[in-house]
Order: sequence, then structure tokens, then C-alpha cells
Amino acid sequence: MSAPRARILGTGSYIPPLEVKNEDFLDWTFYDKNGPIDKSNEEIIRKFYEITHIKSRRFADDRTLTSDMAAEAARKALEDAGIDKEQLDYIIVGSNYGDVEPGSLYPDFVPSIAARVKYKLQIENPAAVAFDIIFGCPGWLEGVIQAHLQMKAGVSRYALVIGAETLSRVRDPYSRDSMIFADGAGATVLELTDDPGAGILSHLTHSYSYPQAELLQNKPSLNPDHDRSKKYIFMEGHKIYEFALNHVPAAMKACFDRSGEDIRDLKKIFIHQANEKMDRAIVKRFFRLYNMPVPEGIMPTNIEFMGNSSVATIPTLMDQVRKGQIPGQELRRGDLILLASVGAGMHINAVTMRF
Repeated sequence: MSAPRARILGTGSYIPPLEVKNEDFLDWTFYDKNGPIDKSNEEIIRKFYEITHIKSRRFADDRTLTSDMAAEAARKALEDAGIDKEQLDYIIVGSNYGDVEPGSLYPDFVPSIAARVKYKLQIENPAAVAFDIIFGCPGWLEGVIQAHLQMKAGVSRYALVIGAETLSRVRDPYSRDSMIFADGAGATVLELTDDPGAGILSHLTHSYSYPQAELLQNKPSLNPDHDRSKKYIFMEGHKIYEFALNHVPAAMKACFDRSGEDIRDLKKIFIHQANEKMDRAIVKRFFRLYNMPVPEGIMPTNIEFMGNSSVATIPTLMDQVRKGQIPGQELRRGDLILLASVGAGMHINAVTMRF
């Protein structure tokens, strides 16, 4: 009999209704560290698209909080999985800012987003333990790893793992990086299995907190005349790009090699949708470590129209691929897949699984 492990039983996502296109930033005033940027917004937006390949992104409306999106994605995942919500042993939410009210920069984690999701889903079972993971963009994937470890330990049969974020409410209105960030939620129901043809085969997590912890943090606006008491998400974009290319491919390979599988059998790579140019460079370097070209169609993307919703990008993308919403992409039961993420911390994680 195969060792117990977690497998994905169901998926769900919440796509916010408000589409914000690149053209909507034409009347913004952009700053960098030296002051107002001496370029036209047309040129700034054109270069932004060339680097990130983002054309538009989704924002939550003013009536919707992170926990609302998380609960809706969870409902869809539970329905897809076909299990009773009272059967859950764990509800784990990856989030970095919690419930941020429109017009506020105050991150609200009391109670946790997971507890709020449990409340919104009206789950009464006290044995369904709810907690959050604050782990940067890799938070959802780290939640999957933690659920898997609980299942291997024999203390869990079903877990709900969600990634949800409203980055539109914590972005600097004067930063070019504001165009990257988006909102959304993705959820998965994990099930304990001993089926050798399904589930997590290997995983890896690394934290490069010294000296890279401050590559992503909260800071006052780039506009020195803006209220200095307010802090927004800030990233050292070029340094993060270099860090990711130097460290993520090797971490992905180490994770995949632990699985004992043949790289030629790998069907899909679901990578955090941070920047398409960066993601494609990471995947290219990953296959170069195996002296292979990148197989056609192995890396699905949705960043062009979804933007970067942090912890929500991978579960949202998986749900869309699985349900036929990404042209030319499909995900079948038994497919060998690799998931990987990088983000604030700086954290890197990866999972090899048979879907």
C-alpha cells in the first residue's frame, strides 16, 4: 500500500467583477525613488506590458472583502469535491493583508480570515480547525504542504486550502508597480489518499530571509508629499527578478527530483503568476537543468487578464485550466504536475503531484 498523502479533490475560484485595463492608468502620476518619472504614461504602460504581459486585472467591488471572496471560492470547491462541509478537518487560508476595508489600509486579521470563512460557510463542527498562513505569495501552496503533512500524520482526512487577497487596496497610487496587483480567490479541497496514482509526491520550502527579507515590504508612498503615515506594498522589482531566476529553478528541480518521476512525464507547471516574462525565464532555466527545451504548452498562464493576485494566482489558474477556461490547456486526473511559487520573505516553495 502506498504511503498516505494529500490529493486535490475539488477546485473553485472567485473572479472579481471589475476589470481594470492598462489604459485606465493613462491619467495617473507615476513616481520612482528619484521623483516624478520623466516619461509619458503611454511609454510607461507599454514597457510595463512588455515585461509583465499584463493587459488588465480584476478588482473587488466596494462591497466585497477578502473573506467574502475566499468563502465564495470555497463554496465552489466544496461543491466540486462533493463532500459535506462538516467533514472538513482543516480550513487554511493564505493571505497577507486580511480583510482590508475600501478606503482603508488597515489589515484586519481578527478573527482570522479562515475563521471568517468558516463562519460565512456556517460550518458548525468545532473539530474543523481554521487558521491563516502569512507567507507572502507562496502562502496558498504552503497551506497545501501543511495540509499534506497533517494527512501524513494521520490527523486529517479533508482540508480546505484557500488563497485570497485584495491587493488593489494596499497599492501605492503613485507607483508603476500598482499596475501589477490584483484581487481574487482560489480554493482547493484536499483529501487523504493512499492511491499511488494520485496526490503529492514531493515538496520543498526555502526561506531566504537574510538578506532578502526586505525585497518585499510595506513602505510610505513614492510620492514624498503623500501622507507618510500610510504604508503600501513595495517591492524591489529588479532584485526580485534576479533572485527568482537565481533560486527558483534549482528549488523546482530539487523538489521534482525527490519525487522519483521522469521529467519527460511532466505535463504541467503551475507557477505563481507574478510576471510572465519572469515565469517563462524560470521555466526555461528549470528545463535547462535537465538539458531539455521547454515543452510546448507546459506552462499555462492567466496573468494577461487577471494580473497578480498573490496567494490566489495558482489555485485560480488551476481551477480555470481544469474547467476549460484557458484556451489550449487542460488538466486530467493522473497528470504529473509541478507547482511553484516565490514571494515576500523571501520564500520559495514547490510541490510535485499527480492530479
